[in-house]
Amino acid sequence: MRSRRQLSTLEPINANAAGVDIGSQTHWVCVPGDRVTDNVRSFGCFTADLYALASWLEQCGIQTVAMESTGVYWIPLFQILETRGFEVKLVNAHHVKTLPGRKSDVLDCQWLQQLHSYGLLSASFRPEDQICVLRSYIRQRDNLVRSACVHIQRMQKALTEMNLQLHQVVSDMTGTTGLAIIRAIVAGEHDPQTLATLRHPRSRRSATEIAQALQGDYRQEHLFILQQELALYEAYQVQLSACDTQIEQCLSNFDVTSEIALPVAGSPRRRPQDNQPAFDLQTHLQRISGVDFTQIDGMGALTVQTILSEVGLDASRFPTVKHFTSWLGLCPGSCITGAKVKNSRTRRVVNRAANAFRMAAVAAGKTRSALGAFYRRLRARLGPPKAITATAHKLARIFYRLWSSGRSYVDPGINYYEQRYHEQIIKGLQKKAKAMGFALVATPSTQIVS
Repeated sequence: MRSRRQLSTLEPINANAAGVDIGSQTHWVCVPGDRVTDNVRSFGCFTADLYALASWLEQCGIQTVAMESTGVYWIPLFQILETRGFEVKLVNAHHVKTLPGRKSDVLDCQWLQQLHSYGLLSASFRPEDQICVLRSYIRQRDNLVRSACVHIQRMQKALTEMNLQLHQVVSDMTGTTGLAIIRAIVAGEHDPQTLATLRHPRSRRSATEIAQALQGDYRQEHLFILQQELALYEAYQVQLSACDTQIEQCLSNFDVTSEIALPVAGSPRRRPQDNQPAFDLQTHLQRISGVDFTQIDGMGALTVQTILSEVGLDASRFPTVKHFTSWLGLCPGSCITGAKVKNSRTRRVVNRAANAFRMAAVAAGKTRSALGAFYRRLRARLGPPKAITATAHKLARIFYRLWSSGRSYVDPGINYYEQRYHEQIIKGLQKKAKAMGFALVATPSTQIVS
């Protein structure tokens, strides 16, 4: 077995550190050389092997373990080691790349152990276990919503192939009117006048318009496809409802941070809109976090749920707001060489919370608020992509301030950022005029009225 030669005589900071190279079938583990004769061992991926790995680390007097984030193979071992009392650090594989040369699993685990013993590895963020449970449910819910959307598109395709322009006369094919008509078509009803009578009384289109859109070529093969896609869509809705039940139960088990009464079971509820769950999600989120984040423009209950499930409830995990926005990948980069900024682009990261902030930024840009004015001004000057990132960055900073302080959000008004922008322009002009020996004087016709 090939061993890595020790190239440094520095005193280790973490004397009781081990390194684990994660694999799909085998995990290679390295402990300090003074603990056992054979300090590098391999263990299988079965549960019994993982418990044997943890027992061997205990026998070697290990207290902290570093492992790479390889796919999802690290999760079972991480949870077992954490349960056994080890301090486990999950590190980014990009940050622990070894020097050029021959690469093997044996050398990788030794390299991890050496770096960790010198305190050169920083752990990736992972919320507490209770949040991880909630996060699993919410990610599964997102997968169900995406899968259901695929079948909606296929239903629309089958209808279009029969020249049934249902999507032209209803705003939502899965709404009350749309589903009633599709179910009737699948059941064998093809008379446009009869189908038009299934419209909701509050529908914007008349029965005559809907009947005209439903005159088409009802072909058997397309009706068969429509029937199957409708059945699959409804099956996903059943699973989505079951997932919402698990999420509500999980949220109810959290400790109460804000004294807000939960809705009484069996009380009348509004029909959920836009994939909203059937229970009062906003009340649950405010109860466990102590803050009503939905007061921020553009942030709905589902957006807040996604963010809290990714970042947790403990704001102290991020020392400052700069650490938080940097982890999200929303802050400007700092590529500086020779005292010159070469690149200030944001880092490319895969982060569900950052994506939620970007979606909230798009929604906030449509509101008549300070954030909406901020987004529209940047969009006119820099274009939509940069405006979305900048607004998402500002939303993340506002979120962190409320998250860490527990205060409420107050919208400063639509003219707030416009007034600040004009003040900055005037301040810059005054500075330039003073440098050239002039004085900038405002006349009544040029004064800005706030």
